[in-house]
Amino acid sequence: MRVLVVEDEKKIALLIQRGLRECGFAVDMVHHGDQALEIILDHRFDAVVLDVMLPGRDGLSILRALRQKCHAVPVIILTARGEISEKVEGLDLGADDYLAKPFSIEELIARLRAVIRRRSGEIVSYRVQDLKLDVATRVARRGTRRIDLTTREFGLLECLMRFPGRVFSRTQLCQHVWEYQFDPESNLVDVYIQRLRRKVDDGEPSKLIQTVRGAGYRIGDPT
Repeated sequence: MRVLVVEDEKKIALLIQRGLRECGFAVDMVHHGDQALEIILDHRFDAVVLDVMLPGRDGLSILRALRQKCHAVPVIILTARGEISEKVEGLDLGADDYLAKPFSIEELIARLRAVIRRRSGEIVSYRVQDLKLDVATRVARRGTRRIDLTTREFGLLECLMRFPGRVFSRTQLCQHVWEYQFDPESNLVDVYIQRLRRKVDDGEPSKLIQTVRGAGYRIGDPT
């Protein structure tokens, strides 16, 4: 799941980023309100963590602009403790939830997962044939067999399973899971694909993770 953190206090932004990444989220950060609105409109995110006080456009202005454009990305606003008016205005403008500073990263993660579930219509799992990935509990199963995954393996499998049959290039997978530009000389993605294959496909009659020569990887057959 990809989250955009819009927070001008860089220490707070880095703490949020670190906590979310440890729980398997892919995280982008921006520190200026004008840039934030452009990025949200141009890219797909599963949720946005949006501070109210920002240089340029403030958080409530960004939220207003998003909802006026019928943009439905889940938004959690961050407010200064005691600023009830900000909380009320944010919710009235279409925020999905709010947190008052200071807050615990554990609470933010729980609230993020909750708003993402609500906006996705409670769809919190993916299935390809007999492989199921439960995003809420972070459990994968092939039939009745449980598959233990590292954080990166989970992110890679989630990316593939969200769009069964779609071919993802190495660059796309690297940017989604590791969040940095792909080095053509790196075999990082290939190494993790092989690890994932061993866990998902070894011993199974049907091999789900497929290599598309010259293009990348997919899971399941093309539709």
